[in-house]
Amino acid sequence: MENSAWWTLGVSLLVGTILLLALRNQRRRAKRIRAAYHEMEVEEERMFTFLHDLGLAIGKEPTDGALSRMIVDGVLKVVGARGGAIYYEAKAPGFLNPAYVSDECPPLVAIPPEVAERNKTDPRALESHLRRARVAMDTGIIGRGASLIDPVHVRDVKSHEAMVNRPEVYVDDVSMMISPLSYAGTDLGVLAVARRHEDGDFSKNDFAVFRSVAEQSAFAIGNARVHRDANEKKAIEGELRNAREVQRVLLPQEDPKVSGFRVNGTNLPAKIISGDYYDYIELNDGKLGVVIADVSGKGVPAGLLMAMCRSLLRAVAITNASPSAVLAAVNGYLYPDIREDMFISLIYGVLDPETGSMTFARAGHEPALVYRKSTGTVEVSKPRGLAVGIDRGGVFERVTKDEVLPLESGDCVLLFTDGVKEAINAHDEEFGMERLADVFRDAANMGAEAVVERVQEAVSDFTGDGPQLDDVTIVAIEKR
Repeated sequence: MENSAWWTLGVSLLVGTILLLALRNQRRRAKRIRAAYHEMEVEEERMFTFLHDLGLAIGKEPTDGALSRMIVDGVLKVVGARGGAIYYEAKAPGFLNPAYVSDECPPLVAIPPEVAERNKTDPRALESHLRRARVAMDTGIIGRGASLIDPVHVRDVKSHEAMVNRPEVYVDDVSMMISPLSYAGTDLGVLAVARRHEDGDFSKNDFAVFRSVAEQSAFAIGNARVHRDANEKKAIEGELRNAREVQRVLLPQEDPKVSGFRVNGTNLPAKIISGDYYDYIELNDGKLGVVIADVSGKGVPAGLLMAMCRSLLRAVAITNASPSAVLAAVNGYLYPDIREDMFISLIYGVLDPETGSMTFARAGHEPALVYRKSTGTVEVSKPRGLAVGIDRGGVFERVTKDEVLPLESGDCVLLFTDGVKEAINAHDEEFGMERLADVFRDAANMGAEAVVERVQEAVSDFTGDGPQLDDVTIVAIEKR
């Protein structure tokens, strides 16, 4: 009986010990689970914080630099990396530029021997190189990263195939996670984070988290750039509208008063800034200078050249009675400063109340149409002339001559830019000179204002809902 009792007691103690050990193991396992759960909670909190900050950054439309810093520093906290960097595609094709490299970031690119040597005496040399040096596409891990489809985990950077057999040196023991950044089919650059081997390698969970934050970062960068581009476009459009208002002031604000004539004109720009212009210049003895001009090209360059031409012509016209001499002087002033691919076609005429005539010179411009009331016909007046800005002066002055156009009561002169006759309809047909002459003939008896209005309406009806492809400027001169 005693042996049986001792045996029973021993079994009980053994079972108790086993249960105690099992309980302790369970407690330790529960502790580890709680620690792991806590670690997951911390990691999740870091992730949510990162995404929250990312959303706020997008809302504030930050610069690339501020957003890059926020992304890299945030990713480092989420995955526990030693350092990281963002590289963006450079304007020069085939290269990546470092946008932000974090403090204490291990080198992510190979170091040229001269930089490594200089770094021995100047610790700032390496840091400066890493923060400034652009990386050629498909060169090294960073360069190749831009062409990746998915993120990759490089366990040992210096032994990677992209880093060996190169003139640069790379001696650090570093592991890296790298991801391409793209948004809406557009490649943006590369995001990379690194750890030194002494800090331990990245885990599968680290890589999964990195993949996720890289995707969100690419979305944030792309979205921020869309906002930035939209705001820049809006600002440019605002500046162009202001420029258009300034340009509008340069155009005549009312019809001129000149004895024996009635003059009316209009300018309809195809874009915000017009390359066409017309002007009236009060001259001595009650005479009036009338100008219509068309600068090659469109937009801001054409508008600026138009303003220069207007100022020069006004200054020269006051002291010179000959239209061809005025144009020669304008050409001489503009030629040295005008771009090779630009020129100005124009007609400058002088209305003389005493003789009832218009003396004009044509610098490569569309011809003047002249309606003769006595016959009901339209004539084409096309004196020789070279456009301003093509020749230094010798040829220009030889071919550009004055023409005197005698006018009788009821006669009318139509000046226009090529945007009128070259207007296109839905069938790709041009408005043309013949149609313009017909509209002019029908409206000429009703006066200058009616001519301008009818020509404008005819062009609009002809083109229909199609876009206006060129500036349209019309000036009508009626002899009373």
